[in-house]
Amino acid sequence: MEPLTAAVPDEGLLGFVRGTSLDPKTRTRIAEAVPDEFFTYPGGLTARDHQALTYRRLRRAGLSAPPAAELLDDPPALCALLERAAIADPALFHVMLLHYTLALGPILRFGAGQLSGEADPGLREARDALASMDSFGTLLMTEVGRSNSHLSPRTIARHDPATGGFVLSTPDVQAAKFPTSTAHPHVPKTAAVYATLVHGGAERGVFVFVVPLRGPDGAVAPGVRVVDAPETTGLQVDYAAVLLDDLPVPHGAWLRDGASIGADGSLHDPAGTPAARLTRSMGIAPAVWRAVISASAAITRASAGTLLAHSAGRATLGRLAPRRPLTDYRNQQEAVLGALAAGYALTAVAEHVKTARTAADAPGGTAGGPETAWAPWSAVDRDLALLKAAATVQAQETVSACRVHSGAPGFAAVERLNAYRGLAHAYMNAGGDNELILYDTARAMADLDRYTPPDPGAGPPDGGDLRSPRVWLFLARDTERRMRDRLAARVTAARDGGADPFAAWNANLTLAARTAAGCADRIVLEIVAAAAESGPGELRPVLGLHALNLLERRAADLLNEGAAPPGFLDEVWAARRRDCDELAPRAGALAAAFEPV
Repeated sequence: MEPLTAAVPDEGLLGFVRGTSLDPKTRTRIAEAVPDEFFTYPGGLTARDHQALTYRRLRRAGLSAPPAAELLDDPPALCALLERAAIADPALFHVMLLHYTLALGPILRFGAGQLSGEADPGLREARDALASMDSFGTLLMTEVGRSNSHLSPRTIARHDPATGGFVLSTPDVQAAKFPTSTAHPHVPKTAAVYATLVHGGAERGVFVFVVPLRGPDGAVAPGVRVVDAPETTGLQVDYAAVLLDDLPVPHGAWLRDGASIGADGSLHDPAGTPAARLTRSMGIAPAVWRAVISASAAITRASAGTLLAHSAGRATLGRLAPRRPLTDYRNQQEAVLGALAAGYALTAVAEHVKTARTAADAPGGTAGGPETAWAPWSAVDRDLALLKAAATVQAQETVSACRVHSGAPGFAAVERLNAYRGLAHAYMNAGGDNELILYDTARAMADLDRYTPPDPGAGPPDGGDLRSPRVWLFLARDTERRMRDRLAARVTAARDGGADPFAAWNANLTLAARTAAGCADRIVLEIVAAAAESGPGELRPVLGLHALNLLERRAADLLNEGAAPPGFLDEVWAARRRDCDELAPRAGALAAAFEPV
């Protein structure tokens, strides 16, 4: 294989990876915001030193990048900034994502009406402190003691008629917000707190409140308790649990999103119901998912380049063929080229989601969507949530394979691969738990709730040639439809037999997860097929290789559902060998297009 350092990137592939959404000025500003020096840390730092440097870098990046409001209104630009941060330093990506999308984002989205008036100067001050990097944003959403805590946080907000403000309370340690990035004692922090509004003796839905947790010197605000978590190397940020002890906040801290409490004490919420309010309050998720998908693509590309650099020109001493190049062995060759193919495929998915806007993105829009059973995310945007799950799974599989196929150096000498793996693993739960996304999507699929099973058409087309995108899509659609129909039939039969909803679904969770994962992979294949059709010709064989690898991953379902015949895997393996033989001489050029600007 051609070594990366000797390769010249193909212009068509380079244009595909970089996209066309950013103008040169914005691209330059992003490169300056995350300069080359951010790609390493000096030695000898304590955990707190490391965290402090990460926040100094976040401040520098925020002051060099385009203004926060512009970034939040320009998904390709925000994703480009976060992609570069993810490649340079996963911890920087994490705190940057929290700052922009989960702290500033809710203020600008749900507090837009308040910011335009004169009644809430405190909210404008919080926004300005975050925008100027005088304070860093964090999120208080998940609670430690119960699963699915997003659906009904036990952190309570109550209106105080005497002050017009609210009191936020954590009833016990099981309701503590965790994990949060709030532990560093000298870093100012402003939090978006998700709390259940209790008013008139009833729960009225989940709202967001803006709370300064730590002042300019890092001092914890009265009424806030921060309990440091043990240090971790998985994703090195300042984890802590946070409890609120009858914390008073002004009226302007309530991001009311059109809701109001009248002079008579009555609450008016245009969302209509607590369930609809939950969906609206979770409407900040699309910006998070786009960023996570984009970062997944970025670290996959970077990992593929690292594996190629390790493999190209490396000799082996195996007794079968001493001093044979490592990449002559099919297992290593397929790992390298498969990682490159995954990088291009996820790049196609990232480009797709950056440019697709949904109703959930609009400040006044209604997220809509299916009724929530396990998690709120599918109700916000089913397909985008699914793609986040698919992208993080693909990233962690590819990064892990790159680490393993890099041998001992991949674990001990190339810390970046361990860091990328930690990031991918973290976001299989963070940003919406992947399993819960799959379960809720499956529920919507089984009930045909805003979901139409795909029509595979007659087939297989093109004589079943696995090089044909039409064949990929036929197999994926046919399998998904069969699984969806079986799932719906099994749940319906259980209900008709007297089972309650829990029992009906609990008996079918394995099939439910696989059905929703099949839906996710089908959407990925549709995006990949479209990119292969519209992109440069050099892209088609590498995306075809990824399609083969994805079909291999789904082979158990294809065979179980009868969508593919016995011997299917032999055909996949033979097609992959042909593709790898074609792509191997171009590996260096394929990877060279991945180099960050």
